[in-house]
Amino acid sequence: MRPTLRAIAETVVPATSDLEADGWASLDRIVTNAIAARPQRMRRQIALFIRAIEWLPLLRYGQPFSKLNLHRRQRFLESLQDSPLLLIRRGFWGLRTLILMGYYTQAAALGIIGYRADPRGWSIRK
Repeated sequence: MRPTLRAIAETVVPATSDLEADGWASLDRIVTNAIAARPQRMRRQIALFIRAIEWLPLLRYGQPFSKLNLHRRQRFLESLQDSPLLLIRRGFWGLRTLILMGYYTQAAALGIIGYRADPRGWSIRK
């Protein structure tokens, strides 16, 4: 998995730090498939936004995002989340949503959080 996206994922969903190689591959595949379904313009915007997340911290912390410690990564992402620019906030929340989807749609994560929904409905839980 790409180092920047992995660092973002570990910051947004700390439980991803416990994923093994197959879990990371699954998360990457889910996110990649979701992005691939978007228009070309949006895919370019997402790629540009991820690159910006990687390199903008260099100006403030002297290191790219993927090399920052957890506290600095959190602070940087919070600044994006709370940005006065709507486009930045939307970009962050969209990327965050992709990462949440990539993690919480995995069977292992569903078990960890106790999600027990079944396509057969409530009757199965009785």
